[in-house]
Amino acid sequence: MTAVPVPSTFRRLPRRGLTGWIVWGCVAFFLVNLFALILSVVVNSFGTAWFTGWLPQGFTTAWYSEAWSEFALGEVLQVTLSVTLAVVALSLLLGVPAAYALARRDFPGKRLVMLLLLLPVVLPPITYGIPLATVLYKVHLAGTMTGVVAANLVPALPFVVLVMTPFVEQIDANVESAARMCGAKTRQVFSRVLVPLLLPGILAAGILVLVRTVAMFELTFLVADADSQTLIVALYSAAFTPGIRAAQAIDAMAVIYMSLSALLLVIALMFVNPTQIVAQVREQTSE
Repeated sequence: MTAVPVPSTFRRLPRRGLTGWIVWGCVAFFLVNLFALILSVVVNSFGTAWFTGWLPQGFTTAWYSEAWSEFALGEVLQVTLSVTLAVVALSLLLGVPAAYALARRDFPGKRLVMLLLLLPVVLPPITYGIPLATVLYKVHLAGTMTGVVAANLVPALPFVVLVMTPFVEQIDANVESAARMCGAKTRQVFSRVLVPLLLPGILAAGILVLVRTVAMFELTFLVADADSQTLIVALYSAAFTPGIRAAQAIDAMAVIYMSLSALLLVIALMFVNPTQIVAQVREQTSE
């Protein structure tokens, strides 16, 4: 019998070293603990009592109705929706023209402008959230819906610029020139030519801002009050402010938040490639 030759590709495959196994072991350990934590919250939100054993003594859905009434989740979700839609609309209204200017125009201080736009992306929100909240309190905007929207616009606008800039760069500038040669004005070129071509990017940027705003805790917590807090801030207040509350009701509220966030994240990943955003950030910061 003749020996079957082994392809050179397989001979060149490196063996997994001890470091690789340690890394993957740490990742697996983290994922198992994360899954166990989420599972315990979900199970407890349906449990009647859970003191001993692997499972609660019984299961019920009453905690969700209690959380809805006790924490006024209807009003909280309405505030969350209002803040999110306002942030998405304003960030797109300001971010799309800004992305067009940065992609098409060269002007003095362009790199500085891009760096200032990227700072809220590369810096933790708490680092600029406290000074921002101080300013909003001085101008009497903190504790209002306007203040919450203004605070969330700070990180939302750079996301729109980062997502939209590659879309604008992919459009041939000759398309705009042809439209102007046919008599179209600047507003008509933007609304009838560019916007239809940029619609996939606008949709992706809007969904990304939607997810970011729903998950934004630090900035919203610093400037919101009881009437302008979003769902994540209301969840924190329910868990850590003084008072006697059923742990199962708080977990039910947490499950509602996790379900909403997971749904928005899945929708966002259908339209946005995270590696493109990371590559854009690296490119701009390296310049």
